[in-house]
Amino acid sequence: MNRVRYLNRLEDVRELTPEEREKLSSVAQWFRFRTTDYYLSLIQWDDPHDPIRRIIIPSVDELDGWGRKDPSKEARYTVLPGVQHKYPSTVLFLASGECAGYCRYCFRKRLFTDGTSEVLEDLDAAVRYVRAHPEITNVLLTGGDPMILSSKRLGQILDALAEIPHVQIVRIGTRILSYNPYRVIGDPELIPTLQRFLGPQRRIYIVTHFNHPRELTNVALLAVRKLLRAGMILANQTPLIRGVNDRPDVLAQLFRKLSFGGVPPYYIFQIRPAVGNRPFAVPVEEGYRIFERAKARVSGLAKRARFVMSHASGKIEVVGLTHDLIFFKYHRSARREDSGRFLAFKRNPDAYWFDDYSDPVFDAPVIRKKKTSARHTGPVN
Repeated sequence: MNRVRYLNRLEDVRELTPEEREKLSSVAQWFRFRTTDYYLSLIQWDDPHDPIRRIIIPSVDELDGWGRKDPSKEARYTVLPGVQHKYPSTVLFLASGECAGYCRYCFRKRLFTDGTSEVLEDLDAAVRYVRAHPEITNVLLTGGDPMILSSKRLGQILDALAEIPHVQIVRIGTRILSYNPYRVIGDPELIPTLQRFLGPQRRIYIVTHFNHPRELTNVALLAVRKLLRAGMILANQTPLIRGVNDRPDVLAQLFRKLSFGGVPPYYIFQIRPAVGNRPFAVPVEEGYRIFERAKARVSGLAKRARFVMSHASGKIEVVGLTHDLIFFKYHRSARREDSGRFLAFKRNPDAYWFDDYSDPVFDAPVIRKKKTSARHTGPVN
């Protein structure tokens, strides 16, 4: 196994000058710095605008006060510490409080800055919750990065979920293949641990997080192949990030490389308006045009991604633009009556989030809310 070093101090990045380290130290104090020497090796240091550098090296622009700590109101859907239940069939476990690297655009910066923990601590209680809710078929492991956990700890979580008959899919959201693909290649325990969960009606989906084509190195693609051969299903999601993948040619190249490697594009996310994310955000309407121009350059197998926002009320897909209007559809909703809801608003080129639009000119719910006196007393889902 190739030894990858984890770096937690700007002083460990030899390519930065002393002046740069001093200038960026205040940013790193606000939002922690972490990366790997492997990931730093992907940076073209002679280019001050290098996209890989932009993803991982702090920027003073992050000190802009724009944004909120919890832009998707995850606290609203937290049913136990480290357990969120927003959609009926899916529960989210914040399985880890650490990542292999701290992306500068992270929407959960609060996990690494507040000194308080929202991470799963009582696995038994989380499993009891899932067991008590037979509508749950999917468990999403996220964080932090679940793949930073030891194979033993990951196995404890998967083995516990495998004992619940109605849990048929576990999704593992991870950026480890970008920051340290040797975690997959070099750990002899990892693949057998993952395979223990698999069955005729049980699957693991590894949701990778490649942001830029250069992250898909030969080593990363080797890790992808190893997971695919072991029976995992892979898909990729990425935010649309200013200065990283906000050009149609770059995004199209990412789509192509992903599809060639067996990792179909899944979601392209609008950057969430979290504190410090202003320098990475692209306005919604500009982002949609970039997304569509990228899709126009690739074949059908590479254009399966959807451009969405993880809004407090649900996953909202941007589905079209005219000269005057922008169109949205609830791809998944927290409230049943919003499922499939289609809305049109007057265009706002300065909008960065769904909340920046008001007074829809067209609003078509698909499911009408039933008139009932019964009060829902279960979890918000």
